[in-house]
Amino acid sequence: MSQGQFVLGAFIPGTLSGSAWRLPEAPLDTFRQLEHYQYIARKLEAGRFHSLFFNDTLDVKLDLALQRGPNSVRWDPLILAPALAASTRHIGLIATASSTYNEPYNIARKFAALDHLSGGRAGWNLVTSLGGGENFNRQEHVEHDDRYARAEEFYDVVSGLWDSWADDAFVQDKASGTWLDIDKLHVLNHQGEHFQVRGPLNVARSPQGHPVVAQAGAS
Repeated sequence: MSQGQFVLGAFIPGTLSGSAWRLPEAPLDTFRQLEHYQYIARKLEAGRFHSLFFNDTLDVKLDLALQRGPNSVRWDPLILAPALAASTRHIGLIATASSTYNEPYNIARKFAALDHLSGGRAGWNLVTSLGGGENFNRQEHVEHDDRYARAEEFYDVVSGLWDSWADDAFVQDKASGTWLDIDKLHVLNHQGEHFQVRGPLNVARSPQGHPVVAQAGAS
């Protein structure tokens, strides 16, 4: 980064925050409309923001706030980010995905694909979730220490899967009929406490190699 520059990142909750939806000028139903998020992303890109950051939750709090505000419903960031990638050209797209309620292979595959689709603009906000076990066949949320132990190994597996292919593995030599240099394939064969993942990932090495991994400061 050049002297005199700083990085601008925008944090966008799932919908209008708090009671902002009640302002007379605030449009209704923005939480249902892709156009709302496309407008935000394009405005930020025009303002030279470096990234757009989407948080996420997996549960709905059954309390008074549910009646008063829109924060109980939101789009899956890994569905929204590809749509915004097609609507923008430069801004980074950071999507939240939980290590507690996903599997490493799925996350590695989705973010590698998003990195390709966006031309190297994908970022993963790695979280362990504050709740949501009731929606994933679990009576209780996973304890703090167990979540973080799983998350550490989860990251190791994801980053290992992103290294499944060398940058130049796909030679695609028509004359010889060689599409792939098999020596540039790396099989992970991970055996750990929480995961046993062979690999390799069935997505070519992405433009960034490893999509950016972010962590919210207050997380």
